[in-house]
Amino acid sequence: MFEIFFPILALAALAAIIAVGLALLSVTLGRRTKEGAKMESYESGMVPTGDTRSRIPIKFYLVAILFILFDIEVVFLYPWALIFRQLGIFGFIEMLTFIVILLVGYFYILGKGALKWD
Repeated sequence: MFEIFFPILALAALAAIIAVGLALLSVTLGRRTKEGAKMESYESGMVPTGDTRSRIPIKFYLVAILFILFDIEVVFLYPWALIFRQLGIFGFIEMLTFIVILLVGYFYILGKGALKWD
């Protein structure tokens, strides 16, 4: 049993040793500068403007959730496309039903104005 898991254990130990070694090497050899931009909360190279506690509109989250929802649903089209010929007419009707439901949801959110960015 040990012979089976020894390579995995050795690889995990080697990865841990390399990770700790590189972190220690970075701490010992790394250059430390204390400039204005370095001491900011989020170092991005841009000077921050405004208050960090500003409210983000709920529209942003709604559009993000809708994007993820429709993106995940569209991912289901890929496996269907791969085995389209094997499924025959039954698979075609099932996927057509799926696409119709997807379009009904899309037109519903369009009608509600969820994608209008004011």
